[in-house]
Amino acid sequence: MRTLIEIDRQPNVPHQGRSICREAVRAVILRGRELLLVHSGVNGDYKFPGGGTERGECLESALVRELSEEIGGCITSDIEPYGKVLEFDFPLEKDFDSFCMTSFYFRCEVGPCLGEQHLDEYEALMELKPVWVDVDTAIARNKKLMASGNQVMCWVSRETQVLEMIRDELMKQAT
Repeated sequence: MRTLIEIDRQPNVPHQGRSICREAVRAVILRGRELLLVHSGVNGDYKFPGGGTERGECLESALVRELSEEIGGCITSDIEPYGKVLEFDFPLEKDFDSFCMTSFYFRCEVGPCLGEQHLDEYEALMELKPVWVDVDTAIARNKKLMASGNQVMCWVSRETQVLEMIRDELMKQAT
């Protein structure tokens, strides 16, 4: 899968040495110029639905599970790789040199009716809700949050960059 972006969350983050890694899956679900995203009622940001993989779980199975939990949706199409984002940070664990988060983005479709969400405690506290939103609206909202000077969740920059790529690549192809 192609690498879309490499992000250093802090200056001088090492990319080599002993690294602790985490993988996550994210769904790119398009409807014209709209995307099905998850909106935080607490922070006001938009992000792609998805989440972390569990030990031994393949990426496609993780995507199916995460969409069921986070948006109450069932995938109704083939799952197509779009790209991955690598994020590097300093690890919390003392025995490691770096932390690497790899987010795998997949294009897919879901059924028209979303069911009940099954959010974990953190997601419920963030008041995450699935919404169809115009790509430019989501980008503008996330950029406004980043420019506010307030601390934003680490994923807002990543998701905004991927939203811009999708707008410029996938949505221009459709017109």
